[in-house]
Amino acid sequence: MIVTTTNTLQGRDIVDYKGLVTGEAILGANLFKDIFAGIRDIVGGRSAAYEEELAKAREIALAEMQEKAQMLGGNAVIGVDIDYETVGQNGSMLMVSTTGTAVVVR
Repeated sequence: MIVTTTNTLQGRDIVDYKGLVTGEAILGANLFKDIFAGIRDIVGGRSAAYEEELAKAREIALAEMQEKAQMLGGNAVIGVDIDYETVGQNGSMLMVSTTGTAVVVR
């Protein structure tokens, strides 16, 4: 399935719009990852643990959105937007939400 942030697909014709599709994923980062990320924040640098969790959440949300598009009869999703948020007590959970328009292209 084609997934793009653009509203058109170069070289492809959109023949039908199937509607809005979404995907959401909320993942908790465990206590040890929180501790090590906190230390990393103090001394500087990137937090690989959080980057891995964000990547997992993004993939889950995108896959869910694609499944919904397929259920509507679409073979592509255009205009995709990906949002990241922290939720829960002290921002202990990571949320990724995706939205787009399911379409049929040829």
